[in-house]
Amino acid sequence: MSDLPEEESVTAYELIGGDAKVRALVDRFYDLMDLEPAFKELRAIHGTTLDDARDKLYWFLSGWLGGPNHYIERFGHPRLRARHMPFTIGILERDQWLACMFQAMADEGIDPELGRRLEQSFFQTADWMRNQGV
Repeated sequence: MSDLPEEESVTAYELIGGDAKVRALVDRFYDLMDLEPAFKELRAIHGTTLDDARDKLYWFLSGWLGGPNHYIERFGHPRLRARHMPFTIGILERDQWLACMFQAMADEGIDPELGRRLEQSFFQTADWMRNQGV
């Protein structure tokens, strides 16, 4: 055993700024989706209101980033792909989701290094969600 103290790993949740910053990121993401014509196909698959989606993404991202597991506490395992199967998700929707999230991260001032790491993870997850043109 070493006499050196163990370094505590810092989560992406902490690096991003915690609860308030995750909520701000999610709100900016859905604001952009609702307002920007470039995301109209993505917006169309979300129904008339974004309130439920805002909460679910906030709860999910909190845990996914290493913070509180709000989503799992409410709904159990995320089963992301299964929960998204009823929606048409192709390359266009994937790319719009990513562009919207990347813009939200930039608008919210997410650290560029953290942003690059998150972009890679978001891409892998978003691409895995596709159920059209796979």
